[in-house]
Amino acid sequence: MNMEDIDRLVDSGILSFLDIHFARFMVELDGMESLQVFLAAALTSSHTRQGSVCLDLCEKGGDTLGGGKDKDEPVVCPDPEDWIGSLEKSSVVGKPGEFKPLVLDDRSRLYLYRYWEYQEKLADFITERVREDDEDTDLVLLKKGLDRLFPVSSGKDVDWQKVAAFTSIVKRFCVISGGPGTGKTATVAKILALALEQAGPKKLKTALAAPTGKAAARLQESIRLAKSQLDCPDIIKDAIPEEASTIHRLLGAVSGSPYFRHNAENRLFVDLVVVDEASMVDLALMSKLVQALPTQARLILLGDKDQLASVEAGAVLGDICDAGKAHGFSRCFSRTLKAVTGYALGQQTNEKDAPGIYDGIVQLQKSYRFVEKSGIRALSRAVNAGDGDGALDLIKSGKYRDIQWRDLPPRHGLAQRAKNAVAQGFGGYLRAIDDPLEIFRLFDRFRILCALREGPYGSVAVNLLVERILKHEKLIDPRKKWYPGRPVLVTRNDYKLRLFNGDVGVVLPDRDSGPGNDLRVFFPSAEGMVRKFHPLRLSEYETVYAVTVHKSQGSEFEKVLLLLPDTDSPVMTRELIYTAITRAKDSVEIWGDKNVFRTAVSRRIERTSGLRDALWGAVK
Repeated sequence: MNMEDIDRLVDSGILSFLDIHFARFMVELDGMESLQVFLAAALTSSHTRQGSVCLDLCEKGGDTLGGGKDKDEPVVCPDPEDWIGSLEKSSVVGKPGEFKPLVLDDRSRLYLYRYWEYQEKLADFITERVREDDEDTDLVLLKKGLDRLFPVSSGKDVDWQKVAAFTSIVKRFCVISGGPGTGKTATVAKILALALEQAGPKKLKTALAAPTGKAAARLQESIRLAKSQLDCPDIIKDAIPEEASTIHRLLGAVSGSPYFRHNAENRLFVDLVVVDEASMVDLALMSKLVQALPTQARLILLGDKDQLASVEAGAVLGDICDAGKAHGFSRCFSRTLKAVTGYALGQQTNEKDAPGIYDGIVQLQKSYRFVEKSGIRALSRAVNAGDGDGALDLIKSGKYRDIQWRDLPPRHGLAQRAKNAVAQGFGGYLRAIDDPLEIFRLFDRFRILCALREGPYGSVAVNLLVERILKHEKLIDPRKKWYPGRPVLVTRNDYKLRLFNGDVGVVLPDRDSGPGNDLRVFFPSAEGMVRKFHPLRLSEYETVYAVTVHKSQGSEFEKVLLLLPDTDSPVMTRELIYTAITRAKDSVEIWGDKNVFRTAVSRRIERTSGLRDALWGAVK
């Protein structure tokens, strides 16, 4: 391998110029002109940029990276043993704990130093908090609270919401995972009530957070609704917080900087933090959050471990839950649980006597959104199990009215095929543009989800296609950039306007602007009102009749049209299909190629990380 080979990797898209610049800098610091160090540094940068936390040298060693141009020979990675030996001699590569630009661990994984540190600090935080129960818990008081808030049902099944509430009080770290409609936020409202009862006269400082502004608003709305229905004294209800914020806002983002005001040296003033939509949180942000927590603070993560991982590096929630594997609770935990709740978990108990991470993970099982005969429920389970053929059979069986399959039309025929769906899906909200509050409810009745952003079936092209259809149907007049009814998605956090990545607004006439009814972009507020801004005040945004599945996370729509590409892509995974399907509350229609669908369902997201080993290695 030589530098010409490296140039070919850039030409083929395997490496970026950023990867190359970083690798050159590493070689300069090393002073050895080693191509093996160069390639390792470049690939580590590339893998981190694409979502992995590190580069597995044993897995990558000997791999063919690309065919190059014309008849050039493919670039092949060095033999793992030789490669690792060269890196161990390099001055820019250190062992875990050494302050070097690159860190090589004992499992032959190579990290950028800052990502190794993020992983290490997060693993230390979790490991420390799952070793033992909270000694200050009043189990008698907890039992009374649980019995009141989770009354015994007629059936003998375990109430996993009650188990989750118990776990959140006796452990200082807890993950409550569950699919759509399993009641994660409703359970948290009860957990907050129990925590306030445990605190007694002491004021409990609580923070509610989520990775995006829209997710934070939904958490806030859910808590407000749920707490009004709690069976507890008014003084407890009044003390349950209603305001939620983004994690960035909670930590105090510093404009133009990756740092936050709250960190290990300036901790948050909190006793309990709840993070919703935790599957969307990347390794760096989660690590920065836990470093800013006081030693005795409790952390509760809510999310669906089977959803898509974060856009940035890491698959934190999946790694924490050891996604794909089932672990029971320890014997000591199960005994305490039975004494307080009466539940004997039996097969859900493992052979461990000591507390561990397995005691802090609770999977909610019952969906209150989908009935047992729901097609969306059955389809999501088949996809989660990796059964592509079974999933297709379910859709095509005609047994379920809420799931449908249509073969993907050719590129030139997409507009004609989509005409009716677009006109019916968006017509209702476009005819209601005089009512800002009603328009958001109507707009969320339908959305087109795309697997990709680019390409003829990607969200960029589909949004343009939708505008052409709506113009032809005389539902919009897009002769100008800003027209009444245009939906926009904020794509970058704007802390001055308090608009965040993922927030959706709609352009409407502003009756308060004078006789001209000038256009403003209206956004729903967490208080159930609307906020409005002049379009020119928005910095980064895009039209959002269609949105990528990644951007749809944390949202719910009555009906979803999932548009798959005509060829396979590495981003097509079962997590993507599952996430898209479960955005729908009432029905989902999939347009795709059967082979592309089967391949996607058979493929899991693979992100290299050492977090799972750090948390679960001693368990297995």
